[in-house]
Amino acid sequence: MARPTTIDLAQPAEKAFLVAVDTGDDPGWNAQDSLAELASLAETAGAVVVGAEWQNRRHVDPNWYVGKGKAEELVAARAETGFDLLVADDELSPGQQKALESLLGVKVIDRSRLILDIFAQHARTHEGRLQVELAQLEYQLPRLTRLWTHLSRTGGGIGTRGPGESQLETDRRLIRERIKKMKERVEQVRQQRATAARGRDRRLYPTVAIVGYTNAGKSTLLNALVGSEVAFVEDKLFATLDPTSRQVKLGDGQTAIVTDTVGFIHKLPHQLVDAFRATLEEVTRSDVLIEVVDASDAHFAEHRVTVQTVLDELGAGTKPRLAAFNKADRLVADGGAAVQAPIVAGSVLVSALTGFGLDALRDEVAALLASLWEDIDVAVPYAAGELLARVRERGTVELEYGQREVRVRGRVAPALAGELSAAAARWEESVREAQRADA
Repeated sequence: MARPTTIDLAQPAEKAFLVAVDTGDDPGWNAQDSLAELASLAETAGAVVVGAEWQNRRHVDPNWYVGKGKAEELVAARAETGFDLLVADDELSPGQQKALESLLGVKVIDRSRLILDIFAQHARTHEGRLQVELAQLEYQLPRLTRLWTHLSRTGGGIGTRGPGESQLETDRRLIRERIKKMKERVEQVRQQRATAARGRDRRLYPTVAIVGYTNAGKSTLLNALVGSEVAFVEDKLFATLDPTSRQVKLGDGQTAIVTDTVGFIHKLPHQLVDAFRATLEEVTRSDVLIEVVDASDAHFAEHRVTVQTVLDELGAGTKPRLAAFNKADRLVADGGAAVQAPIVAGSVLVSALTGFGLDALRDEVAALLASLWEDIDVAVPYAAGELLARVRERGTVELEYGQREVRVRGRVAPALAGELSAAAARWEESVREAQRADA
């Protein structure tokens, strides 16, 4: 079980005021819906939301984010609510952030910085903390003013006088060096994951990655499939960041390695996608995806668009996929009658909480994996006994035993088919060499 987040009871919660601009460029999302999600993010980060404003504009204001008039209204809102934190729904430029801070006299952050803060709170493993720190540094670098002067201490006296480099330049250089080191360490994590993945491939377990919008129930689903609490679960956005992999029994006697991955969200900061690429490569290496969809959320269609966008960015947008419409237990109308679940090809309605539909999900995942198997008809030598043992365990095959070789016919996973074909090619070449030697 993951460690609980430590809360400093002596530090009062920040009073957050939210602001958004609706340009109409984001189909399916309006400012009110986006602000509702932003409020959940702020509460997850530990703030108390005391108000919100939005403005319809063709473009965000390059100086103030909102228009100058709306910015002046924020001054009045501060006097009324006493907020000490302004959170913008879009990524702010350094100039916009500075202008708003000067006008309001409070801390100003944007959605990206808020999400980074939540990730920093919830990263529990060494790997997760590495990736969050890298994302924070890359976000902070272009916004650097004099916030990082603690990183360098330039002494005075003989040998230190003269123009030299300014403190700001020194801080930027130090952060760039830190980013370089962090990227090297994250690359080590990536290589370690690749080594672990090759080990799984050697055992020839098929791999399944659970993906989906944050708080859709991915970790709860993994726990339900495994039958025990192996993944941390909390009813908050981004409750878990670090991937968890476990063996899961599927239908038709199959076993797969199923991995729970970090959740996606609307306007996910690109720094996080880049920093967590080592972790998200679990998605690109998997054989199939289970996309968990919160069937009770009115915006599940928009959430699926967001998931597709991130998967495309990772190069996994076309992977074989099964949609698990989760939280079926919540699909009840006001009068008590069940609401008809969304019907989408290649989907299963489930409730990870109650267990409803999990057997059907296992069967569908097994069928999807089996559909990827390849037909094989090869001959390998008896010396390939270890390979043949794995073929019997992991494939649907018939073995015909000859004097010096075993003929294998049936269907196996692609990785196993590749091993069999390579072994068969080596065997055929050795037979030909023996025949040439005899001649």
